[in-house]
Amino acid sequence: MNRNILLAGAVFMALGVLFGAFGAHALKKILSPDMLVVYNTGVEYQFYHALGLLLVGLIGFRIESKWLNWSGILLIFGIIIFSGSLYALSISGIKILGAITPIGGLAFVAGWICLAIALLKK
Repeated sequence: MNRNILLAGAVFMALGVLFGAFGAHALKKILSPDMLVVYNTGVEYQFYHALGLLLVGLIGFRIESKWLNWSGILLIFGIIIFSGSLYALSISGIKILGAITPIGGLAFVAGWICLAIALLKK
């Protein structure tokens, strides 16, 4: 599982660089300033939580815990839902997509809490 979490972290980091560059170069000319901020928030949170995945994966080589596995799963889910919904919202302009963003945010919180529990139970 640790290898998969590390792999996901690395892939999300690479995608974060690509999405950030796409936003800075291609979307800057297309999106309104407000929607560009929304898009960049997705990129920013993707980076933070991709780094979190790398951390969780590395800790997993020292601690075996179902809580740690759940932490990784929830961070992955959070990136997909939170950042993905912000990307889709900013590019499409479909405001209802913003309604699912908090689900991704809750997944982030739950992922960090699972990491804390894993560390406390060590």
